[in-house]
Amino acid sequence: MKEVTAIELKKMKDDGINFQLIDVREDYEYDIANLSGELIPMGELMNNIDKIAKDKDVVVHCRSGARSATAINQLEKMHGFTNLYNLKGGILAYAKEVDSSLATY
Repeated sequence: MKEVTAIELKKMKDDGINFQLIDVREDYEYDIANLSGELIPMGELMNNIDKIAKDKDVVVHCRSGARSATAINQLEKMHGFTNLYNLKGGILAYAKEVDSSLATY
């Protein structure tokens, strides 16, 4: 599985790279802290395949990286995606390494 680190994601944002950021956490988690990605909770992901870009890189994240890794594996196996990247360590890593103002839980 391809991954990006929190630092790499920050650089992608800062450099204006055209990519999609998908958050597979639940609504209440998104309300606590988010990276301004598109919220598609894990349980709704397979019903929202059409919302996932196939023509650019897509970074998928969750709290720690485990749910997003599972989601990526499912999307690659069942729908043939080849452009997905897991945020290594999830939003917790981003809060620790990039933006300490993000709430952690």
